[in-house]
Amino acid sequence: MNIPFAFWLVPVASVIALAMAYFFFRQMMSEEEGTEQMRKIALHVRKGAMAYLKQQYKVVGCVFIVIAVIFAFMAYVLKIQNPWVPFAFLTGGLFSALAGFFGMKTATFASARTANAARQGLNRGLKVAFRSGAVMGLVVVGLGLLDIALWFIILGFFYNGSQMALVTITTTMLTFGMGASTQALFARVGGGIYTKAADVGADLVGKVEADIPEDDPRNPATIADNVGDNVGDVAGMGADLYESYCGSILSTAALGATAFAMHGDMQMRAVIAPMIIAAVGIFLSVIGIFLVRTKEDATMRDLLRSLGFGTNVSAVLIAVASFAILYLLEIENWIGLSFSVLTGLVAGVIIGQGTEYYTSQSYKPTQDIAASSQTGPATVIIKGIGTGMISTMIPVVTISAAILLSYMCANHFDLSMNAKSISMGLYGIGIAAVGMLSTLGITLATDAYGPIADNAGGNAEMSELGEEIRKRTDALDALGNTTAATGKGFAIGSAALTALALLASYVEEIKIAMIRAVDEGQTYINQAGEIFNPATADITDFMNFYQVTLMNPKVLIGAFIGGMAAFLFCGLTMGAVGRAAQSMVEEVRRQFREIAGILEGKGTPDYGRCVEISTRSAQREMIFPSLLAIIIPIAVGMLLGVAGVMGLLVGGLTSGFTLAVFMANSGGAWDNAKKMVEEGNFGGKGSKCHKATIVGDTVGDPFKDTSGPSLNILIKLMSMVSIVMAGLTIMF
Repeated sequence: MNIPFAFWLVPVASVIALAMAYFFFRQMMSEEEGTEQMRKIALHVRKGAMAYLKQQYKVVGCVFIVIAVIFAFMAYVLKIQNPWVPFAFLTGGLFSALAGFFGMKTATFASARTANAARQGLNRGLKVAFRSGAVMGLVVVGLGLLDIALWFIILGFFYNGSQMALVTITTTMLTFGMGASTQALFARVGGGIYTKAADVGADLVGKVEADIPEDDPRNPATIADNVGDNVGDVAGMGADLYESYCGSILSTAALGATAFAMHGDMQMRAVIAPMIIAAVGIFLSVIGIFLVRTKEDATMRDLLRSLGFGTNVSAVLIAVASFAILYLLEIENWIGLSFSVLTGLVAGVIIGQGTEYYTSQSYKPTQDIAASSQTGPATVIIKGIGTGMISTMIPVVTISAAILLSYMCANHFDLSMNAKSISMGLYGIGIAAVGMLSTLGITLATDAYGPIADNAGGNAEMSELGEEIRKRTDALDALGNTTAATGKGFAIGSAALTALALLASYVEEIKIAMIRAVDEGQTYINQAGEIFNPATADITDFMNFYQVTLMNPKVLIGAFIGGMAAFLFCGLTMGAVGRAAQSMVEEVRRQFREIAGILEGKGTPDYGRCVEISTRSAQREMIFPSLLAIIIPIAVGMLLGVAGVMGLLVGGLTSGFTLAVFMANSGGAWDNAKKMVEEGNFGGKGSKCHKATIVGDTVGDPFKDTSGPSLNILIKLMSMVSIVMAGLTIMF
C-alpha cells in the first residue's frame, strides 16, 4: 500500500508530543517540593496512588486476558472475527493505561511543587500546575497518534493490494478502541468510587460533624481523599479522553474509506486527513500551553481568561490550519469539510462556555445555589438539581446544530438522502468530532490542572503554610473546579459526535462480517426474495435489509434498553459510592472515638486504613457496572439483531449524553457554591450555610466524578463492543 508522504507527519507529531511532555515533566521536577512536611505528605499520596493503580491494573489485566482469549477463539476457531482483533484490543488497553499512569505519576509529583510555587506567587503556582497538567494532555495525544500510526503502517503492509484494503484496515483499527474504552471505563468507575468514598467520608465526618477544615491533617480520610483525586480525576480522565481522541480519528478514517471508496487516491487522502489534522493540533496545542499566564492579584474571571486565552488561540489556529490541510490534500469539497471541522471546534467552545456559566461561582446559577443555603441543605440540593437540568439545554442544542451543520457542509447541502450524500455527511460529522478534539493537548491540560491544584491546596492546609498561601491555592482550586467541569462537558460533547460516527462504522463492520460469511457459503435474501449482495450494497441498502426504521419494534426495544442502560449504570455506580462512603464514615468516626488526641492534634490518625478501605471498595465495586457495558450490546445483538443494536446505540447516546451533562454540571455547581461560601459569603466557613453547601457538594461528588463522566465512556464502549461483535451478531 502506497502511504502518502504527508502521513509521516503523524508519527513525527506523536514523538514531538511525547518529547514535550517529558520536557514539561523535567521542568516540573526541577521545582522545589517545599518543606519536609510538604514532601512527607506528597510521598504518602504518591505511594497510595501508585499502590491503588498497581492493584487496579492487576484486576483489569485479568479481564483483558479473558476477553482477548474470547476474541482469539472467535477469530481463529469460529472464523467470525478479524484475526488482528485480539492484538489490537490489547494494545488499545495498554496505551490507554500508560496514558493514565504517566499523567497520574506527574500529578503526584506536581501537587507539593505547585503549593510551594504558590508561596512565591499566584502566577508561579498557576504555571507549575498547568504545565504539569500539560504532561497529561501531551502524553494522551502522543500515545494515541503513535498507536494509530503504528497500526496503520503494520496493517497497510499486510493488506497491501487488497480490493477493500483501506475499509478493512480502518475498521480493524477501530477495534483497538474497544481496548481503550474498556480500560477507560474501569479507570473512571474504579477511580471515581475510590475518590468519592474518601471525599464523602472526609466531608461528612470531618467538616460537618467534627467542624474541622477541609484537608486538615487530623482527618483520617484526608490522604485517601488526595490519593483519590489522582486515581479518579487524573488517571481515569486521561484514559477516558485517550479513547475519545482515538475513537474520533479512527471512526472518521473508516467513514472516509467508505465515502471515497470509488475515488482512487482520494480515498487514501480522506483516510489520513483526520490523522493529519490531529497531528497539526499537537503543535498548536504546545503554542497555546506556553501562552497561559496570569497576574498576581488575579480574580476568578482573570484566571479563567488566562486559561481561555491559551485554548482559544490554539482553536483559532487549528481552524485556519484545517482549511490549508484539506486544500493541500485535494479532497473533494474541501471547503465544506473545513467548515465541518470549524463546526466541531465552535461547538466545543460553546459547550465549554455554557458549562463555565452554569458551574463557575462568577455567574448567577452557582451564586443562586450558594444563596439557597440560607434555608438549609434541602433547598441547596433542589436548586442544584434544577440548575443541572436546565444546563443540558445549551450542550444538547449545540451538539444538534453541530451534527446538522457538519453533515450538510460535507455533502454540499444535499437533502436527497442518497447513499453518497449520507456517506459524505457522516464523514463530515466524524471530522467535526476530530476538530473538537484536535487541540486536546491543551484542553486536557486545563482539565488535569484541576486535581493538581486541589491536591496543592490540601498539601498547603496539612503543611500549615499560612492564610495567604492557602488563599492562593484556594483560588487555583476553585479555578480547577470550573476547568474540570468544563473538561467533562467537552469530553461528553465529543463523545456524542464520536458515538454518532461510530454508528455508521458499525454498519461498515456489519458489511465486512456479511462478506466474510458469504465467502464461507452463507446466502442472504432480502425482503423482496432476491439475493442480497453485501459487497455492492450501500448504507441505505443495509438499513432496508435489516429494517432499521422506527416502525420496527426491535429498534424501539433497543432504544428503550439503551436509555435504561444509562440510568442503570448511574444507579449502580452511585450505589457503589454510597456503600464505600458508608464504610469510610464509620472508620473516620471510629478513629475519632478510639484514637486519643486526634482532634487536639496530639494523636496521629491511621491514614493507611482509610486508603485500604477506598482501594478495596473500588476494586470490588467497579467490576459489575463495567462488565455490564460489555454484556448489554452483545446480548441485544444476539437477541434483537442489527436493528436492535442500532436502537440500543441511539437510545444509549441520547439519554446518556443528556444525563451526563446534567450530573457533571450539577456536581460542579454544588462544589463551587460551597467554595463561594468558604470565601466568606453567607457566613463563611463553619456557618449553617457552609454546612448546607457541604451536604450539596457531598451529593454532587459522585454525580460529577463517578457516574457522570463514566457515561460518555459507556455510550462509546457500547458502540465499540457492537462493532467488534458484529460477526457474532451476524452469525446469530
